[in-house]
Amino acid sequence: MTSETLASDFDRGFNRSHSDVVLIVDDVPDNLSLLHDALDESGCTVLLALDGASALQRAAQARPDIVLLDAMMPGMDGFEVARRLKADAGTAHIPIIFMTGLTETEHLVAAFEAGGTDYVTKPIRPKEVLARMQVHLQNARERRQARSALDAFGYASITVRASDGRLMWQTPLARDLLRRYYAEPAQTGSQAGPGAAAHAPDALLAWLRRSAAHVRGALARGEPLAEPPRLHVEQGARRLTFRLHQRSGDEGAPGTEGSHEGAAYDDGEWLLIMREDSDEALIEALTVSFRLTAREAEVLYWVIKGKINRDIAEILGSSPATVKKHLERILSKLGVETRTAAAALAMNRVRQLHPQFEG
Repeated sequence: MTSETLASDFDRGFNRSHSDVVLIVDDVPDNLSLLHDALDESGCTVLLALDGASALQRAAQARPDIVLLDAMMPGMDGFEVARRLKADAGTAHIPIIFMTGLTETEHLVAAFEAGGTDYVTKPIRPKEVLARMQVHLQNARERRQARSALDAFGYASITVRASDGRLMWQTPLARDLLRRYYAEPAQTGSQAGPGAAAHAPDALLAWLRRSAAHVRGALARGEPLAEPPRLHVEQGARRLTFRLHQRSGDEGAPGTEGSHEGAAYDDGEWLLIMREDSDEALIEALTVSFRLTAREAEVLYWVIKGKINRDIAEILGSSPATVKKHLERILSKLGVETRTAAAALAMNRVRQLHPQFEG
């Protein structure tokens, strides 16, 4: 049974629309009785885990809305638990609040580097924990709703950390698109083994770093920020477009209010919007308009796009000689003598049907 199935079963057992699910991870839960009572009284559903391994299992099963995590535990400590939660695409989005008696800067830095969203110091003050929880729960809820809305309208989204390419979040539609457009699909932590992270494809990460540098450079020069060039990945008549939306935690798009300055842009987490478009309807229109076969319409489509016979053959999985024969029949049906004339005639027809088309 997969973690997605387990999470679905859990959702059916609890009304998550009226109750936030909180996972508390502590090897001495008796110390947290006051916090447990306060969470119960606030209407939260409280789950407990006494060690790191059971915490990972419960998180995969229940997909809690937030995790309260003890930093120092025997065996697998809280820092390792956090790293593994953030490495798994199914739990990477869950806010983590560390509970720690350690206040030295190096320990707090370690908590944030492991994926912590916030921290509270022991002894725990329930009112403070509840107040911090509500802020992070609301932020997570708004991000989740926004991403779900994007998916619903065909705009997938991912959050990528520019420093190492780790995928911090991906919607279901985004996961499907990445698998279809890249030969090596992004691996989730559960697929690649404990602690392994899902990463963006190399070409996507390179583009993200160029775009982040573009934003940082414009900031340094005091220039108005324009959207960096988009990344386009073609697959036949379909194309996937990536757009840099904003740095995670910023209130606006790159360069608007909420933007940060300096090298932090190279290391931050970025929200990318993905959109798939298809020219398959155009190919069908060429078929009907000029009474072409389906393969002839595909050849004419790529002629319009400026491809030579060798490129078209590679795209369609045939030979240049076969493409040449198709092109000869196309010229005859269109009543023209050259591929340039055929492309011009077809382009005029296409633009009548789809004015936004760019050859």
